[in-house]
Amino acid sequence: MREFTYVGQPTHVVFGSGTVKLVADQIRALGARRALVLSTRGHEPQARELAASLGELAVDVFPGAVMHTPVTVTEQAVEVLRRTNADCVVALGGGSTIGLGKAIAVRTDVPQVAVPTTYAGSEMTDILGETRDGAKATQRGPAILPERVVYDVDLTLSLPASLSVTSGLNAMAHAVEALYAADTNPMIALMAEEGVRAFAASLPAIVTDPADRDARSDAFYGAWLCGLCLGSVSMALHHKLCHTLGGMFNLPHAETHAILLPHAMAYNASAAPEAMRRMARALGADDAVVGLTDLVIRLNAPRALRDLDMPRDGIDAAVAAALKSPYKNPRPLQEAPLRELIARAWEGAPPADTEVDRP
Repeated sequence: MREFTYVGQPTHVVFGSGTVKLVADQIRALGARRALVLSTRGHEPQARELAASLGELAVDVFPGAVMHTPVTVTEQAVEVLRRTNADCVVALGGGSTIGLGKAIAVRTDVPQVAVPTTYAGSEMTDILGETRDGAKATQRGPAILPERVVYDVDLTLSLPASLSVTSGLNAMAHAVEALYAADTNPMIALMAEEGVRAFAASLPAIVTDPADRDARSDAFYGAWLCGLCLGSVSMALHHKLCHTLGGMFNLPHAETHAILLPHAMAYNASAAPEAMRRMARALGADDAVVGLTDLVIRLNAPRALRDLDMPRDGIDAAVAAALKSPYKNPRPLQEAPLRELIARAWEGAPPADTEVDRP
């Protein structure tokens, strides 16, 4: 007899094509009337276009979101929110922008409308990672979860294939760890397997034709499912390492996930056979780790942390930081295997104990 607890996330989701036109309705549904639109510098033109379409509902645009959500940037955005008397935020972009919206909300309790443009999945979680003085810390709580999410497939058509790949692998990592989470449950396992399946089919199609609307829709669907997984159960080794390395060396978030995922899976494979069986089935492979590594190679995704400018002498520091705070993981963390994991990821070598040939 299996025993589990499942608590559904209360986020209201709108999914489709052209749905960005419904952002104004979502703002009003929250009882808000003065929205601060958030973006990165790169997405500023789209953010200003969205603000213009909102008319009087938009009071300003803050285009200063950056990766890893530095506290200093959040403090600047909160000042703008208060100066403009904004009563909600609309975050247009990927994980960096949506993270900024969460950081503002947890400080001010304003509601959020998330309009994702990548496959990161952050919009479906109550998790906030913030960086202060080179260290990244995470927290969870109901105020962090966006109340409304608008998925518009059209917004992803301009996402370059390379960024689509790293963003999609980032999202897949949420599903992988949800399958072997200490608090996983049958509903999450179903969503995780379906999310991986959706990405395994859609990402190669996007690489072949970035304008493939059906593939884009399937990838966004996968992002939603994988984000739900991340927001519903605890994460383990993979996410711990990504947060540790990202905060210590300012590594790009999605690329770091893409590189580390096969290695973290290999580390946990022997201790999570059911999760690996589901992963293999979703990937259409005989072996989960080999199947994912083959997919990474076919997608021409990043494979070496050194290519992200992580210093080789940072490996020992990363191992020490990962071992410093205990957390649940299928396989206990051991110093030597963990060092081998990070060293292989730094080099771009195949995961340990696999027979994947390096081209």
